[in-house]
Amino acid sequence: MSETVALDFEVKSPIERVWHALTDSTTLSRWMLFKTNDFRPVVGHTFQFRDAPGWGGAVDCEVLEVDEPHRLSYSWATGDANGPAHSTIVTWTLKEGDGGVTLLHLEQSGFRPEAKQEIGGAKYGWTSMLNELRNILAEE
Repeated sequence: MSETVALDFEVKSPIERVWHALTDSTTLSRWMLFKTNDFRPVVGHTFQFRDAPGWGGAVDCEVLEVDEPHRLSYSWATGDANGPAHSTIVTWTLKEGDGGVTLLHLEQSGFRPEAKQEIGGAKYGWTSMLNELRNILAEE
């Protein structure tokens, strides 16, 4: 059995703008910890997130689902000198709320139950990045 990180956020921005922030390579580099990526919202496209401060590795990904502007899913594989890559699935679900608010649900599934540090790190990292996403969308 695997573990899942699930987070819900309200973003004061229309669903189309939130979708753009999740799927535009340049905008991703503004709010994600990783400052370089070659993401494209095309099923089957393989890409990497790179250049995170203090970490020289990369996250290898593949786009699994694109249902604009409601759902986006991709694999997320990391590894290091201690072992091979472990893959999880990141899924974004967007719903229109009242008054121009977008309800954003994030799930990262497939964590090994014994990977408590990875799970905690994912919760912390995604929360920080999603707060930065909110800030960027508030600026525009």
